[in-house]
Amino acid sequence: MPRPCRPGPIETTDGVTTRMEHFRALVIERTEGGVTAGIKNMREEQLPEGGVLVRVMYSSVNYKDALACSPGGRIVKEYPFIPGIDAAGIVVESASPKFQPGDEVFATGYELGVSHYGGYSEYARMPAEWLLHRLEGLTLQETMLLGTAGFTAAMSVAALQDSGIQPDSGPVLVTGASGGVGSIAVAILAKLGYEVTAATGKADMHELLSQLGAARIASREELLEGAGKPLNRQVWAGAVDCVGGPVLANVLSRMQYGGAVAASGLTAGTELPATVLPFILRGVRLLGIDSVYAPAELRERLWTWLGSTYKPDGLALMSSRIKLEQIPDITAAMLRGESRGRVVVEIGGSGQ
Repeated sequence: MPRPCRPGPIETTDGVTTRMEHFRALVIERTEGGVTAGIKNMREEQLPEGGVLVRVMYSSVNYKDALACSPGGRIVKEYPFIPGIDAAGIVVESASPKFQPGDEVFATGYELGVSHYGGYSEYARMPAEWLLHRLEGLTLQETMLLGTAGFTAAMSVAALQDSGIQPDSGPVLVTGASGGVGSIAVAILAKLGYEVTAATGKADMHELLSQLGAARIASREELLEGAGKPLNRQVWAGAVDCVGGPVLANVLSRMQYGGAVAASGLTAGTELPATVLPFILRGVRLLGIDSVYAPAELRERLWTWLGSTYKPDGLALMSSRIKLEQIPDITAAMLRGESRGRVVVEIGGSGQ
């Protein structure tokens, strides 16, 4: 039988798991002028019912969060709403025997921050099935530094490995390398011994990507060389594509025989102007990556790797930290293509 929810405040020496009558959240609302985002005072009864109540310490900023805060993002269906597809914090109350007050937990994906109030809030309540205990090797802050982007990058790297793409197979490419998924993928692949080409259109990211382990930097123009041809010169053994559209089509045309591309992005569009020739003449594999509904067993396995063999070197290099109030500015910059690496949101954390 599930353990009944504990009534009343939970007293602790640091106050982390003590209930608050009011708490702060970033709330987006639809108005006649579009969509506005601002800090509001909330009450616990305004959160979804059931599940596990978490005092959120950290969250992060992802492209989907930027879309949620945009009037044309087509992510949020009902307003008012609290976005934030990542959350990490301390359990305050739980109806599940799997979690106890004081447990350090986190969640990424599922409906969090999309159709269910998300992590841009000092408190969040969500189904126990969405939560994992903090994994050894990662603090809560590091977990959010990685967040959905890190998990997506880990899924992409694991998919390439499962397809037989090893460091001695040949060079690998990461497109959109200046973004969250891309920069973490570069760091993971380099740590595992791959020769990584990082593709970005942002000149100010070259030094950082080299520090993360990229052996070579490629421009957007280089990625589109020979665009429109069904097959081009064979270059890469594997690729992590965070862009989609014409870039992905051209990457497919330049894969080595038996190569594989793990695709998770769409910033360059959802259309794929390609032919079947790379697949049927070179045996190229296109691997779709969905980190939203990945099963719990896979999540726990990959997060364990992210805390050990996959843990990127230079985590601090690729991240910055902001407060709740700064999220609208960051999401707007992300939609303008001005984002860099990962952004951690300090909500109830100590800042350490």
